[in-house]
Amino acid sequence: MGAERKPAARQETVADAGRPALDAVSGSGPEAGALELDRLIHERVRLGIVSALAVNGVLPFTDLRDLLGTTDGNLSAHARRLEDAGYLLCHKSFDGRVPRTDYELTPRGRRALEAYLDHMEAIIAATRER
Repeated sequence: MGAERKPAARQETVADAGRPALDAVSGSGPEAGALELDRLIHERVRLGIVSALAVNGVLPFTDLRDLLGTTDGNLSAHARRLEDAGYLLCHKSFDGRVPRTDYELTPRGRRALEAYLDHMEAIIAATRER
């Protein structure tokens, strides 16, 4: 209705606090803006998978399923998306006659998770500044 309000100049940027400024953190692709998150990791189950693997290293399918409280099919589908993106490795073997599937985060997956966390921290810091 009235004159447009211009945002006040920020005295201290998020980068000054040891974190990147919001406009310096982008999403996963060139079309992503400062507020757009990496959609591949942002989904709850996939974020849980990469977070659990970042903390634990390698996890068996059953432990990951139980930790996340998801179904076999749901975990399988989400893990496949992350595997196709190069974010995790799937190791299949046998323990006697019982098949075993272990998952491990790749260096690319760790970088993607760290970028996602940096982005979330920048969004939180920018929101708190307002």
